[in-house]
Amino acid sequence: MGLNIFTWWNGATIGTLIGLRGKTRVGTDDLGNAYWQGGSDTAGRPRRWVIYKGSNDASGVPPEWFSWLHHQIDDVPDRALPPHRAWQQPAMPNMTGTALAYRPPGALEKGGDRIRATGDYEAWSPEA
Repeated sequence: MGLNIFTWWNGATIGTLIGLRGKTRVGTDDLGNAYWQGGSDTAGRPRRWVIYKGSNDASGVPPEWFSWLHHQIDDVPDRALPPHRAWQQPAMPNMTGTALAYRPPGALEKGGDRIRATGDYEAWSPEA
């Protein structure tokens, strides 16, 4: 646990952990994030939240749990949604800023060499 009880960006703070008393843990996703429910929000719906495993990155919440958090489905994803199809890939967090980020051909990180224009481009000229 270490410093994450004092730092909000690296897991739950001590205040959040104390606030979980009396609440119900409803599940965990494949990334290790824990999902909780308890009390009511201002609209009278059950209050739902996530305790991230590791850094607090909302892009690390899989789509099915996002649906549950935002009251798009009533029950937890395992019971409310159909099973995963064989062709579906697991959700991934946003990789921007990491070595796994998408870099198109011609990006500086890939050498900066891009494919030459095909000749269908003509630069604008004020004299034309």
